[in-house]
Amino acid sequence: MPALSLLRTARAPLAAFAAMGVLWGTFAAVLPDLKAQLGVGEAQLGLLMLMTPLAAVTAMLLAPGVGVALGRVALPLSALAMAAAFVLPGQVTMLWLFPLAMMAMGAATGLTDVLMNARVAALESSRNLHLMNLCHAAYSFGYAGGALATGVLRDGAWPPGWVMAAAALAAGLVALLCFEADGTIHGLARPQGQGAAGLGLVPLIGGGIVLIAFLTENAAENWSALHIEKTLGGSPSEGAMGPAALALTMGFARLAGQGLVARLNPFRLLMGGAMLSACGALGAALASTPTMAYAGFIVMGLGSSVIAPTAFSLVGRLANPVARARAVARATLYGYFGYFFGPPMLGFLAGLFGLRAAFVFAAAMLLLVLILSPLMARQKA
Repeated sequence: MPALSLLRTARAPLAAFAAMGVLWGTFAAVLPDLKAQLGVGEAQLGLLMLMTPLAAVTAMLLAPGVGVALGRVALPLSALAMAAAFVLPGQVTMLWLFPLAMMAMGAATGLTDVLMNARVAALESSRNLHLMNLCHAAYSFGYAGGALATGVLRDGAWPPGWVMAAAALAAGLVALLCFEADGTIHGLARPQGQGAAGLGLVPLIGGGIVLIAFLTENAAENWSALHIEKTLGGSPSEGAMGPAALALTMGFARLAGQGLVARLNPFRLLMGGAMLSACGALGAALASTPTMAYAGFIVMGLGSSVIAPTAFSLVGRLANPVARARAVARATLYGYFGYFFGPPMLGFLAGLFGLRAAFVFAAAMLLLVLILSPLMARQKA
C-alpha cells in the first residue's frame, strides 16, 4: 500500500502515538530542571515518581470499559486528557503535590496507550496491514521533537512550567487528529461466558517482552539527560540530545522495520534487537564523554526499535480473533509495568550505585528476551 494510504488508514492512532511522544520527550529532557525545582536527588525523584505506575495500571484495567462506554470518541478524548495532564508537573514546587501530578500523567497515558494499541491491532486485522512499527515510529519522532525543542527552550532559560505547558498545547493540537467518523474499537468488551483465562499465555509472554523493551527504553529516555549532564559534565542542550538521539534512531529504524517485519522471522528479530540494544546500553554505561554516550544510545535505539512493536503485533496475530483487542490491552498492561516502574526503579539504582549502574541493569534485562521469544514462538501451535 502507498505510504500516503498507510498514513490515512492509521491517522488516528498515529496522532495519539505522536502526541504521547512529544509529551514524554519533553518530560525526559526537562527532568533536570524539575529535579532542581523540587530540590531533590535521583533517589528521591524516583520515589516521587512511584505513584505514576499505580495510577497507570488502574487506568489500564479500566481502559476496556472506558473504550466501550465512549465508543468512537474514546481515543481522542483520552489523548486530549493526556495532553492536559502534562501541564501539571511543571506548575508544582511543593513535594507533596508532585506525586499527584505524576498520577494524573500516568492515568491519562495508561488509558491512551491501551486504546491506541488496540486500535492499531484492529486496523491491522481488518485491513491485513502492518501498522504497529509505523505508529511506534510516530512516538519516537514525537519524542525526539519534544526533547530537542525542550533543549532549545532550556538554553533560552524557559522555566519548566512554561516548557511543559507549551508541549501540552502542541500535543493537544495533534490529538485533535484522533477523531474518526468510525473509530470504535471493537473487541474490548468481554464476551459472555469467556473468562480471563480465555486469553491464554500470548498476552502474558508478549507483555513480558514489551515490559523489558519499555523498561530499557525508559532507562535512556528518562535518565540519559541526567547521565550526560551529571556524570559526563554536558550542557543542557547536550543533555537533551541524549533522549533525542535514541528517539530519532528508533523512529527511523521503525520506519525501516515497517517493511522488514513482513520479510524476517519476527521471533529472531526480537532476539537480534535485544542483543544489539544490550550492547548499546553497556556502551552508554561505559561512556566517558557525551559523544560516546550518544553512540551507545544510537546502538541501543537500533536494537530496541523493533522489540515492542513486533511483540504487540505478534500478540494481535496469535490471539483468539474474538479477543484480539482484549489480548493487546492485557499485553499493554503488563508491558507498561516496565514503562512506569522502570524510571523509579532506575532512579533508586542511580541513587545507590550511580547512573552507570542503571544502564548496566537495562542491558541485563534485555537479555531476558532471548528466553521469552522462543516461549512465545511455541504459542503458534
